[in-house]
Amino acid sequence: MDTDRADVARQIGREPRAFNRVVVRCPFGRPAVTEQRPYDPAGEPFPTSYYVTCRHLVAAISRLEAAGGVERWTAAAEQDPALAASRARADADQRTLRRELAAGETGLDAGASLELGVGGAGRTGSLKCLHAHAAFALARPGYELGDRIVAELDPLWPDQCCLDPS
Repeated sequence: MDTDRADVARQIGREPRAFNRVVVRCPFGRPAVTEQRPYDPAGEPFPTSYYVTCRHLVAAISRLEAAGGVERWTAAAEQDPALAASRARADADQRTLRRELAAGETGLDAGASLELGVGGAGRTGSLKCLHAHAAFALARPGYELGDRIVAELDPLWPDQCCLDPS
């Protein structure tokens, strides 16, 4: 775990705030997606349960977002009943997971953030962050909306680990 935490710190350029564990590894065995606690040690809410740490994935998802991906996938989820249902299930799973991980803690927000969906989203509206939906899909295969977002990441994995020297 100490090695994982150190790797994540190198990937994101700072100490992880609410790190719990690695849930997805890249083909090189390094952290790609982590599970975060709902609250950091100071009680501040951390609304993203699954967090992309692999630099390659972060960059690929950022490019997708910059190309209008949040708006496009929000519209798709609103217009396609299967994607809407997939998002609703994932948001419900997220709320259940956050309550389990909190183990009775309510943090500085008195538990309000435990009721948020994937990526801190409310019950309706924009997806907010494709990184969170991709992370959720990688951590919990079968999330159709997230799986479709991940399918746009080509290549999914780099030829070399993001932590290895160039």
